[in-house]
Amino acid sequence: MTIPGLIAPGALARAAVAPVGLRVIGLDLSLTSTGVCLPDGSTFRIKTRSKDGDRRLLQIRTAVRTAVCEHEPDVAVVEDLPKHAMAAGLTAKVHGVVLCELLDAGVPYAYVVPATLKSYACDHGNADKERMAAAAYLAAGAEFADDKGGDQCDAWWLRAAGHDALGAPLFSMPQAQRDRLTKVTWPADLLQNSPKGQTS
Repeated sequence: MTIPGLIAPGALARAAVAPVGLRVIGLDLSLTSTGVCLPDGSTFRIKTRSKDGDRRLLQIRTAVRTAVCEHEPDVAVVEDLPKHAMAAGLTAKVHGVVLCELLDAGVPYAYVVPATLKSYACDHGNADKERMAAAAYLAAGAEFADDKGGDQCDAWWLRAAGHDALGAPLFSMPQAQRDRLTKVTWPADLLQNSPKGQTS
């Protein structure tokens, strides 16, 4: 059944692909500034205004829907909710609408907690935004315009983590940092079709 105005469930579902063709979208979700890294590596922010209240959820949902429709990712890597944080309730609203979009589109997803992402990127679970940005520059020459809060940088690292964990790394990384990604539950179908899954 198709609901008017929504993507039909599974309409964009893609078969598990070989890692060489892996398309990953990174999502650093926030009610005020969501960072997005598209499968081609480009980044942007979904900025909202606090005066719009919960209607900001509609803006985020529409932007994510558009990105998923246009770029057809095989997997989404999402930064997990902050634990014991005052803003977790607000961020959870965003997670709800975004996960509905991913489920409707048939896009599998994985959650990466902030400490694991920072340990993967910087070998330090408490790395700040500046250190994350410096690590992205050192790894691949990546720079992020208009990214004071580091949202685009985090989304970029989420995409990189997905590629790395699923056997299609974008650049070299120390093995100890790659091993941090084993804490993440990755989509089983994609993991089985990765070189790591085939040799395990």
